Amino acid sequence: MIEDAASRGGWVLLMNCHLATSFMPKLEVIVENLDDSNHRDFRLWLTSMPNKFFPVSILQNSVKMTLEPPKGLRSNLLRTYAAFDDKELNESTNKPDVYKKLIFAYCFFHAIVQDRRKFGPIGWNIAYEFTNEDLAVNVKQLKIFLSEYSEIPYKVLHFLGAEINYGGRVTDDKDVRLINKILSVYINPNILEDSYRFSASGTYYAPPLGELEDYIDYIKTLPLKPHPEVFGLHENAEITTAQQETRDILETILSIQPRASSGAGKSRDEIIQELSVSIQKRTPPEFDLESVAKNYPTEYSESMNTVLFQE
Repeated sequence: MIEDAASRGGWVLLMNCHLATSFMPKLEVIVENLDDSNHRDFRLWLTSMPNKFFPVSILQNSVKMTLEPPKGLRSNLLRTYAAFDDKELNESTNKPDVYKKLIFAYCFFHAIVQDRRKFGPIGWNIAYEFTNEDLAVNVKQLKIFLSEYSEIPYKVLHFLGAEINYGGRVTDDKDVRLINKILSVYINPNILEDSYRFSASGTYYAPPLGELEDYIDYIKTLPLKPHPEVFGLHENAEITTAQQETRDILETILSIQPRASSGAGKSRDEIIQELSVSIQKRTPPEFDLESVAKNYPTEYSESMNTVLFQE
C-alpha cells in the first residue's frame, strides 16, 4: 500500500504501530528509502502510543502531532468546555439546571482523575489511561437518566461512573476504593447548592447556572497550578511530583542525545555541558546551611530549629 501510494499518490494510515513491534524495523527501512521522487500527493500517517520500539529515525524526520490530557485542572476543564456549545448544555429540557450542575461535576471529576497521574504512586497505584470517551459516555447516560426519571438517581450515576465507565479501567483494589471516594465528592445532592465546595480552600466549586461563556469565564479564574488539596493530598505531594518531573525531563534529554559525534557540530558532552550550565544559571543559589545552623542552633528549648534546618 505504501509503495502504491508513493507512486500514484494518496494517503496511507498505519494505526497502532505500538502493537506491531516486529514490523517496526521493516517500516524504518521503508521510510528511510522514501525521497522526493515520490508522488507529490503521497502522505504516510502513523499512529502509536508511546513505545520504545517505535523507530527514533522516523520520529526525527516526521511532522509530529500529540494528543494527551492538558496539564492542570484549568487547562483540562477549558478543553472539555471548548468542545461544548450552548445547545448541548441546555439539551436536558426537563431538568436543565440539574444537568448543568452535574455535567460540570463530571467534567471536574474527569480532570481530577487524569491530573492525579502526575503524582505517581501517590495519585494512583497504576497510571490509568482515562479518555475523553469515558466522559462522553457519562454525559450521554446523564441525559438519559435525567429525561426518563422524575428523581435524580445519584447512586446509579455514581455507580456507572466509578464502577463501569471509569472504573472498568481500574484494576487495583485500592484504586477502586479511591475512585469511588473521589466521585462521591462530586456526584451527590449537595452539588445543586451554589455554596457547595469541592475542597477546603473553597476555590473549586460548581459555578451558578449560566451559559457556556459563564462557565468558561469561571474556569479561567482557577489557579493555573492547582494546589494538592483539591486532589485530597498533602502539599508535600507537590514536592515529590516536581522532583520526578525534573528527573523525567533530564532522562528524556539524555536519551535523545546522539551517543557519538560524527565530527561535525558539537559533541554530546558539549551539548550536555551547555544544558547543565543553562539550568544551573536559572537555579536559585543553595542555602548557607552553616549560617542557618549557627543562627538557629538545635536546642532543647527550641525544637522548631531542628525542623527549620531540615526543611
